[in-house]
Amino acid sequence: MPGSLAQNDENPMLALRIVALAFSLLMAACVPVTPRTGSADAEWTPSPNFGVRRANYVILHHTSSDTLEQAKRTLSDPNRSVSSHYLIGRDGQLLQLVDENHRAWHAGAAWWGGQTDINSASIGIELVNNGNEPFTDTQIDALLQLLADIQTRHHIPRANFLGHADVAPGRKVDPSAFFPWKRLADAGFGMWCNDPFTPAPPDFDAQLGLTALGYDPANPKGSIAAFKLHFAPHSSGSDMSDSDKALLYCLLQQRSS
Repeated sequence: MPGSLAQNDENPMLALRIVALAFSLLMAACVPVTPRTGSADAEWTPSPNFGVRRANYVILHHTSSDTLEQAKRTLSDPNRSVSSHYLIGRDGQLLQLVDENHRAWHAGAAWWGGQTDINSASIGIELVNNGNEPFTDTQIDALLQLLADIQTRHHIPRANFLGHADVAPGRKVDPSAFFPWKRLADAGFGMWCNDPFTPAPPDFDAQLGLTALGYDPANPKGSIAAFKLHFAPHSSGSDMSDSDKALLYCLLQQRSS
């Protein structure tokens, strides 16, 4: 019998290709098209010139939990609006939970240097620690290796390695006073000044200095507490002492240079 069936019988490979093409077209018609986000009134003329967001900060946290598994469950729970890009166990085990190019929910309501949407501009790293214990050397070794890797890819400024308490003063106190900020600064992640400090000028305004460093001017007391937690954990009192002011002045000079 003449016709396509006879021809396909003579060329089975051609028949298979036709069937496969028909099947693929049928399946494509069944797949819903993902709608674009934008104005319905605009004509869609896509450009190839765009990119995903690039992080400019690293925000460090402690989990307040006792185990890695507890922290992982919390940070992966669909019923809780909390996550981080990385989680580091006491033994140095490193887990990645969110793509670095995506926005994790770790900073919450925050403020640093006038920027309020810290989540959209940062990589969040959680370290398993209950807040009342030293961080292990193995854990910090893993953190430093991760920070070096992040720095290589994102070129984050040295001053932009911060704690959760820095960007959410008065609301958060992590990482705790046990966190080894000096060790990080010695490796190039964050700032640090060693005592003795050169005294600040007599007319130095500590509150303006804290704002210049990045702290939220709307919460003066919280900013002082966060500053001390990060840079002077052994400083007592709720006000800035002369030593605290000298330290702040040193940090501002270091940042400007």
